[in-house]
Amino acid sequence: MARLYIVATPLGNLGDISARALDVLGSVAMVASEDTRQTLKLLTHFGIRTKLLSCRAQNEEIAAAKIVAALDEGKDIAYTSDAGTPALSDPGALLVRKVSEAGHEVLPVPGPSGFAALISVCGAFDKSVLFEGFLSPKSGRRRTRLQELLSAGSAFVLYESPYRIVKLFSDLAEFESERYVCVGREMTKLHEEYLRGSVADVYTLLAEKKEQRGEFSVYVSGKCKKLL
Repeated sequence: MARLYIVATPLGNLGDISARALDVLGSVAMVASEDTRQTLKLLTHFGIRTKLLSCRAQNEEIAAAKIVAALDEGKDIAYTSDAGTPALSDPGALLVRKVSEAGHEVLPVPGPSGFAALISVCGAFDKSVLFEGFLSPKSGRRRTRLQELLSAGSAFVLYESPYRIVKLFSDLAEFESERYVCVGREMTKLHEEYLRGSVADVYTLLAEKKEQRGEFSVYVSGKCKKLL
């Protein structure tokens, strides 16, 4: 039976890829990818010449049909997102469902994850953490969901773009300025940076910068978990 491998790839530092991931990427008939340009850089770096297929949010259903057809022919396929683990604020979930419904096996090749990487260095004590990913870019929806998350009392993790990170913290500071937060920027990359402290303190640090660059991962502690 042919298999679909869901392969985690580096967030930035190519040295973080696993030996198993390289074996799989080099042995399958095709690598489906959210961004073939990004995946091509990865494969080229490690001397892998596997055929690529675009499978992004805009064409995931069409690409899934092509992947199922290849699996029906007995060909193993791998899937990668831009970086990190697929289906966590990235495409992949629809593909997994279509392939499993077609009767093929879907196996994870675990590795880098922005969510797990941030939790490992945030220094918090919450027993449970909600992964929310990206909030709506629309101010009203973002603020409503943010208030819901804060009211629930549990810790949560958000992803945010450089264009909205200061606004996010402006909203957080308005709602609960004393929550403990950890912000990771450009994790594992050249300009990797982490900010830890209260919402108010981190908001001040972010607002002082004239320009924000890179993708942000934001950990917000549970209710009453203030900076120690």
